[in-house]
Amino acid sequence: MAQARNRRQYYPSELGAATSCPPSSEGAGRKRTPAMEHRAVLRPYLDGLERRLRERFPKTTVKGIAAKVNFVRYADDFLVTGRTKELLEQEVKPRIEEFLRERGLQLSAEKTLVTHIEDGFDFLGQNVRKYQTGKRHKLLITPSKKNVKAFLEKIRAIVKANKALPAGKLIAKLNPIVRGWANYHRHIISNKAFNSVDAMIYQAIRRWVNRRHRGKSETWKTKKYFTTIQGDNWVFFGTTEEQTRYLIRATSVPIVRHVKIQGEANPYDLAWESYFEKRLDVHIAATLKGKHWLLTLWKEQGGLCPICHQKITKITGWHSHHLLWRSRGGSDTAENRVLLHPTCHQRVHSQGTPVTKPRPLDKRRR
Repeated sequence: MAQARNRRQYYPSELGAATSCPPSSEGAGRKRTPAMEHRAVLRPYLDGLERRLRERFPKTTVKGIAAKVNFVRYADDFLVTGRTKELLEQEVKPRIEEFLRERGLQLSAEKTLVTHIEDGFDFLGQNVRKYQTGKRHKLLITPSKKNVKAFLEKIRAIVKANKALPAGKLIAKLNPIVRGWANYHRHIISNKAFNSVDAMIYQAIRRWVNRRHRGKSETWKTKKYFTTIQGDNWVFFGTTEEQTRYLIRATSVPIVRHVKIQGEANPYDLAWESYFEKRLDVHIAATLKGKHWLLTLWKEQGGLCPICHQKITKITGWHSHHLLWRSRGGSDTAENRVLLHPTCHQRVHSQGTPVTKPRPLDKRRR
């Protein structure tokens, strides 16, 4: 199967009518880069491209299904898959060019690539490639080399530009960048890239230390800037305003595989209510904000399940339940949520057991 990656670089001379559309309100209240303005302008002009392809390759016909034409888009970046290279070059690409031409846009030849899936392609900072192992094929998604290189260049630039900055303040600048990059790639195969990035960042930090203290011994520099945490003897640390900061490692961000939503799942169908609640529970438990939210809700209930009035613990487990179901318009706010035992939650959905939100513990004491 062939894969087409259509990533467009628009130049002012190619924008045509796109330059006259009204500015987007997206991102109001924060500084917007020229690239963000560019994407905001172009985004509405790409609406309808997938529908145009579906008209030619409908999923309701045998021929349309056999063509394997699929469309994936994020903002103004998109890719199209097809069964053969000829299909993509002779039928799909001309339709895309026609669609863009009608809107005063065009594909940039040097940014458009038609390639086989086994050769791989980069999309949104990640490399997608299918590898053959014997008679089987395996699809692997990893951070792209270009993305890793750009990330490391940014880290090195910050380290080099802050030669006189105290270690604690340098760490405060680096940590959000490292954490953000690792979080973006944590749903794919990133372990090797994370280890490589950590090694490169360590080397940049060592150069920063050596530049500041040319006359000091290696033992002195190691003792001043590095400490041991959980068996790792080379954790870079510093102090700012009586607060000790530690440079996080990309490998400290856990790799969590994304679980796709089932195709037939409908958030407005009562039969799928518990399914979406379980997905939401997994997301909540995986984030620091979600853990704080759970603790607040647990304390508000006095640690008790409002159905059986027994303690909710790590051993019993928990499910979050919407008082007004999401399929009926209920929100995800704390005011509309309660924690239940898994068995109690199942009984609520299977038997229609009514649930009321317990009064906060401090109000009950009054």
